[in-house]
Amino acid sequence: MKKHGFMAIVLLLATAILGSGVVLAGELAKKKQTPQGKYLTSQETFDLISSDPEKILFIDTRTQPELEFVGWTPLIDGNVPYVIKDLNAWDTKKPRFKNVANSNFLVAIEDLLAKKKLKKTSPIVLICRSGSRSAKAANLLFKAGYHNVYSVTDGFEGDKDKKGYRTVNGWKNAGLPWNYKLEKDKMYWEF
Repeated sequence: MKKHGFMAIVLLLATAILGSGVVLAGELAKKKQTPQGKYLTSQETFDLISSDPEKILFIDTRTQPELEFVGWTPLIDGNVPYVIKDLNAWDTKKPRFKNVANSNFLVAIEDLLAKKKLKKTSPIVLICRSGSRSAKAANLLFKAGYHNVYSVTDGFEGDKDKKGYRTVNGWKNAGLPWNYKLEKDKMYWEF
């Protein structure tokens, strides 16, 4: 039985890679590309996670306020922000609080892998707002020796349309499961 579950994951991942990753890699904006070259759409991610959630680590790399105010999917294993808001620093280029790298990102990923009894070689799927931060997070994980990391290219909210609204694609726009009711045990806590 375990062998069949493993084979199903391998087949789904191979289908995702062959069906979209190779094709999308050349079409993706540079900021969404990763050294692993492993990409999934929101729909492919949902299908993959639904098939065997115990074998895959699914991480939302957005900030906690994004999950709270924009929504999230309860299908994630955890929220590990790639960046956090520094409420004592201002970004003059973009009128907002400054984003700074989450210095605990790798440790938090390791903790979630251990919690699920997964290994560094297990599939890790990262999602952010629109596919850029998840790619940066995948790059960081690659440098740390994680080579089986997938980036969700359309993210939770998706890409912008011609008017600047996020209506083109993404988890929410695909009608996949999401809500505003956060689960405390899946949220990121910095200690």
